[in-house]
Amino acid sequence: MLHYAVVFFVIALIAAFFGFGGMAAGAAGIAKILFIVFLIGAVVTFLMSLGRRV
Repeated sequence: MLHYAVVFFVIALIAAFFGFGGMAAGAAGIAKILFIVFLIGAVVTFLMSLGRRV
C-alpha cells in the first residue's frame, strides 16, 4: 500500500513539473488516500500484535 502511495506521489510530481495541474492534483489526492489507509492499517496491526502478546 505504501508503495502505491509513493508511486502516485512521484506521478503527481512529474505531472506538476510538466504542467498537468489537474492530473497532478488527482494523483496527489490518490496518494494521500492510500497513505492514510496505510497508516490506519499499520496502527491496527500494531495494536493487534500488542493484544496477542498479553
